[in-house]
Amino acid sequence: MSQTPGAEQDVVDFLTNDHALMIALLETIQETADPKERRDLADTLIAEVMRHAVAEEMHVYPAVEKHVPNGKEEVEHDKKEHDELVDVMKRIEDLDSADPRFLQEVREMHGMLKHHANDEETDQFPKLRQHIPREELVELREKVEAAMKAAPTRPHPSAPHSELFHKTLGPGVGFIDRLRDKLSGRTTDA
Repeated sequence: MSQTPGAEQDVVDFLTNDHALMIALLETIQETADPKERRDLADTLIAEVMRHAVAEEMHVYPAVEKHVPNGKEEVEHDKKEHDELVDVMKRIEDLDSADPRFLQEVREMHGMLKHHANDEETDQFPKLRQHIPREELVELREKVEAAMKAAPTRPHPSAPHSELFHKTLGPGVGFIDRLRDKLSGRTTDA
């Protein structure tokens, strides 16, 4: 799934690379012995996964629904997986990183994220490339990148997974999350 040399990266390449970075971060957390470092890495991971999920829900999923056969069903499945990831991230966020349950939750999230990424990369992303012109996929990547900058950095289990919510209230929630991150010293950048 690599891009053509000299070509602008499309949304498929961008999200595939983002999946790889998040999975590598999960592996690093599991290999890290120091609880403080594990916490910092987990906070960064949670922020990255939240940004990724919100950007997908704002821009990629509407494109899947519009252009991919059975897209609506695929998006519902993906949103369910996002809900499950939000739940496990909330549990990770609430646990002390020295607690043995912390790494259990991280391992659970690792499996869930690998499964979700594999579904998208082997099934959905090829369909996007098949049904959407390349220049639109590049524009979609630009929208995803912009959305990630304003997205929430913390799990919000009660927040709806809708394009409308993310586009209207999401940036405000994201701003509050980043303010809380700054005030608490929480690490949210890789």
